[in-house]
Amino acid sequence: MARNTGSWLSGPNAADPDDARAEYPGELLGLPKTGAGSLVSMLRRIVGLFVDWFISLGIAALILHGHNGSLNTLTLVVWFVIGVATVTLFGFTPGQYFLRMRTIRIDSAGGVGIVRALARQALLVFVIPALFTDSDGRGMHDRATGTALVRSR
Repeated sequence: MARNTGSWLSGPNAADPDDARAEYPGELLGLPKTGAGSLVSMLRRIVGLFVDWFISLGIAALILHGHNGSLNTLTLVVWFVIGVATVTLFGFTPGQYFLRMRTIRIDSAGGVGIVRALARQALLVFVIPALFTDSDGRGMHDRATGTALVRSR
């Protein structure tokens, strides 16, 4: 007599109709497979982050020109402020703009808003949430704030 000893360790049931499989990243979010509005790759996200960081580094260096102070700390503060302000106002950071990306809300067509932009940027400070992605390739900071980084053109 066989006994079903399956548990949470067995994983999802292959015959489960609720177990939706996406054909491409972003499909379950209603986003297109390619072109404007499709999710961007991790590489593009990282390059955009580096562009934003170097812009912030330059601004911090200009602010501290000739003064003693911590360039690293000021760079982080400038990066944080730029990220919150530009995503709130425009839906993208300078680095995202140069790489043709934008941050969108996945639950409505409205702007990201200051609360989501602030929470998203606060999570990005810790870097780790951005490294862990879901099946769509969205970082945990995007998942937690209900946002996604998509191609703008």
